[in-house]
Amino acid sequence: MSVSEMFAALQGALGQDQDIREEIRKVVQALEQTAREILTLLQGVHQGPGFQHIPKKCQKAREHFGTVRTQMESLKTKFPADQYYRFHEHWRFVLQRLVFLAAFVVYLEAETLVTREAVAEILGIEADRERGFHLDIEDYLSGVLTLASELARLAVNSVTAGDYSRPLRISTFINELDSGFRLLNLKNDSLRKRYDGLKYDVKKIEEVVYDLSIRGLNKEAAAGAGGEK
Repeated sequence: MSVSEMFAALQGALGQDQDIREEIRKVVQALEQTAREILTLLQGVHQGPGFQHIPKKCQKAREHFGTVRTQMESLKTKFPADQYYRFHEHWRFVLQRLVFLAAFVVYLEAETLVTREAVAEILGIEADRERGFHLDIEDYLSGVLTLASELARLAVNSVTAGDYSRPLRISTFINELDSGFRLLNLKNDSLRKRYDGLKYDVKKIEEVVYDLSIRGLNKEAAAGAGGEK
C-alpha cells in the first residue's frame, strides 16, 4: 500500500468517526433542550406559590422524562455499543444534569434519595455497565451533588415562603448525604472538587436552621416537620 493509499484509508476512518460524533451531538442537543424544559418547570418550586403545586410540577416533569427516554433510545443507536467510553464525553454533562433533575423530582415527591437503578429506569438506560448504555457511577454522584446545592437554595426560599419545617427536613437529608459521601474514597478530580462544595451547602442549610432557632420559629418548624410535608 502506498503512502497516499494509507492516508486515504486513515481519512476514511476519521470521516466515519466525525460522522458518528456529529450524530451524537444532534441527539445531545435535543436532550439538553428537554433538560432545560424540565429545569424551568421545577424552578417554580422556589417561588412562594410553587410550594402548593409541587405534585403537579413533578407529574409534569415525569411526562418530560418520557421524551428523555425516547431521545436516549435514539442516542444508543448512534455509536457502536462497545464504545461507550470513547464517546462518553459528549453526553456526560447532560446526563449528570438529567440525574440531578430526576433526583430532584424524587426528593420533592418523597423526600428520599433516588437510587442509581431508579434514575437509570427514569432515563430509560441501564444501571449495569455490562448491559450496554448505562448510568456511570460518577455521573450519578455528580448529579446527586447538584441536588444538594439545589436543596440548599430551597431551604432558604422555604423560609421566605413561610414554610419553616422544610429546612429542618432538608438539613437532616443533606447531613445524611454528607455522611454517605464521606464513606467514599473519591479519586476522580472533578468529582472530588464537586464534593468539596458539599460542605458549603451543609453550612448554608445549618445557617438557615440556626436563624429559625434564634427567631423562635424552631418550635413551629419542628411541629411542621411532624405533620404534613
